[in-house]
Amino acid sequence: MDSIIIDGRPVGPGNPPYVVAEMSGNHNGDINRAFALLDAAKASGADAVKLQTYTADTITIDHDGPDFVIQGGLWDGRKLHDLYAEAHTPWAWHKPLFERARALGITIFSSPFDATAVDLLESLDAPAYKVASFEMMDLPLVRRIAATGKPMIISTGLATLEEIREAVAAARDGGCRDLILLHCVSGYPTAPEDANLRTIAHLAESLGVQAGLSDHTMGIAVSVASVALGASFIEKHFTLKRADGGPDAAFSLEPDELKALVEGCRTAWAALGRVSYDLKPSESGNLQFRRSLYVTADMAAGETFSAANLRSIRPGFGLAPKHLPEIMGRRATRPLSRGTPLGWDMVTPE
Repeated sequence: MDSIIIDGRPVGPGNPPYVVAEMSGNHNGDINRAFALLDAAKASGADAVKLQTYTADTITIDHDGPDFVIQGGLWDGRKLHDLYAEAHTPWAWHKPLFERARALGITIFSSPFDATAVDLLESLDAPAYKVASFEMMDLPLVRRIAATGKPMIISTGLATLEEIREAVAAARDGGCRDLILLHCVSGYPTAPEDANLRTIAHLAESLGVQAGLSDHTMGIAVSVASVALGASFIEKHFTLKRADGGPDAAFSLEPDELKALVEGCRTAWAALGRVSYDLKPSESGNLQFRRSLYVTADMAAGETFSAANLRSIRPGFGLAPKHLPEIMGRRATRPLSRGTPLGWDMVTPE
């Protein structure tokens, strides 16, 4: 599968996993904290930071009805409008955040939640776009994002395979050439046993796209494991400190954990290698510790090999142990000392 280029970085199976640190609302309404999150993501080795571009009024309406109040879960009892007003990244911040990220040398892009958000991000020359799980079924929005011609990443949380096919078709119809689907379970947090990482390869094979993981589990183990199952793109929420609170803090990584995630995913990718049974440089010096045939008692010329004077032992400088049965009962061609590695020149023909 061909690589997809995001801000100059190739993304695909032939490259280390692309790790995105999702800022979301973890700036807690403070632009200086948002700047610090950019700094921390860069220091942790992440490839990119992702924002979310919406306002409370572009994503919902201010309403007290039961449809607009969250029931259960992490945000139980919160009005949608109040939650999004708290969590949103002010549009006035976007330009300075993009400028700061580019000065740091870390890629920045966003999830737009309506057409006006796409317009804002286009004015900032965003290098890619993410479609959030809850917006994946908004096919007009998918087509609007696709029309930019930029690489698209679509999260698939809550969606059926048929809904995912519809979103892919909408993206393709809209003009998207470079598409990555992220397997996603939209539980906050997600239990590892719900992760079903084998879905990643199925997404890629069924829809002919690159696939990755938007991970809401606690810790880094699930993300690292996903690399072994073909994930080329990993997205994870992060914060400066969970104890500081914030809408997404409870299931976000701290900077040292983000660093461990980046290193773990890249190590997992490097370990995949290729199908190989060749001797590796790291193990070549250990050939000597394999078993082989050794003379274990002094022998005179013409003496018969038997269990009393020939054994399979370590080290491995003698003949392979598989030859032991055919050598037993034959004779030594010359005197042999205890501790001699056996060679064919020391054994009479049958």
